[in-house]
Amino acid sequence: MPVKSIKNWLFGGDEKKAKRSEKPVPREFKPDLKRLKPYGDHIGDGALQLSFTLPLPPSAEAKEAARLYAENLGLERVNVACAEAIGSSFTFFVVYGFSPSTIDVTRIKVRHPPFENLDYETLLVLAKEKIGRKIVVVGATTGSDAHTVGIDAILNRKGYAGDFGLEYYPCFQVVNLRAQVENADLVRKAVELKADALLVSKLVTQQDQHLKDLKDLLKLLKQEKGLSPNLLKIAGGPRITHPIATKLGFDAGFGTGTSPAEVASFIVQEMSKRMKR
Repeated sequence: MPVKSIKNWLFGGDEKKAKRSEKPVPREFKPDLKRLKPYGDHIGDGALQLSFTLPLPPSAEAKEAARLYAENLGLERVNVACAEAIGSSFTFFVVYGFSPSTIDVTRIKVRHPPFENLDYETLLVLAKEKIGRKIVVVGATTGSDAHTVGIDAILNRKGYAGDFGLEYYPCFQVVNLRAQVENADLVRKAVELKADALLVSKLVTQQDQHLKDLKDLLKLLKQEKGLSPNLLKIAGGPRITHPIATKLGFDAGFGTGTSPAEVASFIVQEMSKRMKR
C-alpha cells in the first residue's frame, strides 16, 4: 500500500493530521550515562518487559500473583499482558512495568581477552614470523552437550556472518571433535596431536552444568604431563564471559557474538607472547 494510501486509511483522508502526528527524530541524542534507564515509549521512562513461569494453574489468582511478584521486583504500573497455560499446573506470563532504577554506565569496566583484532593478512604474517609452523587447534563441545553451532562457527571453514572459520587460515591445523566429547577423550586427543590451543564450547547451562564440566576438564589438564606447557585453554558459550573463564582457570573466555577472526587473533598473539618466554 502506498504511503499516501496508508495515511488516508489511518487518518480518514486527513493528510494534514497525519503530518502533524509525525514527530521529528532528534538529530543528536545524548543519554545521561550516569542515570541511564530503559527505553520504551519515550526516553527515560524505565519501561521493561519480563517473562517468567509460575507453578500455578491458570486462574485470576495466578495472574494476580504474577502482577504482585513483578511489583515485588520494584516495577511500577505493572500490566500482565499474557497468561498462557503450560500443561495443567504451570502458567507462563509476560508482564510490562516501569522501573525507577537507574545505572551509572560510566562506572562499568568489563574485562576482555587481551588482543588486537587483526586482519587476515596481518595475522598470517605474524604467525609466520613469530611462530613459523602450523598452530594445532583442537575443539569440542564436551559432556552431554550436543550443540555444535558455536564450535562449528569458530572452527569450520565457512565460519558465520561472512567471517571465515579457523580452517580457512593456512597457519592453523584444526581438529573439530564436535559434540558430546568426554573430557578425558579431549585431553587424550590434545596430547596425541600436541595441541597448542584447546577450544571448549558449552551451551547447556542448567544447574550450572557448564561450569562443573569446565572445572572437571581443568583438573584433568593439570594432571596430564604430556601437554604443551604453553597450551592455550579457551572456553566459549552464551553464558561464558572472559572474567568467568579466567576465574575458573582458562586463558580466555568468549561469549555470544564472537567472530572466528577474534579467536584467531587471540591465539596467534598469545602464542607469540608465550614463545618469547
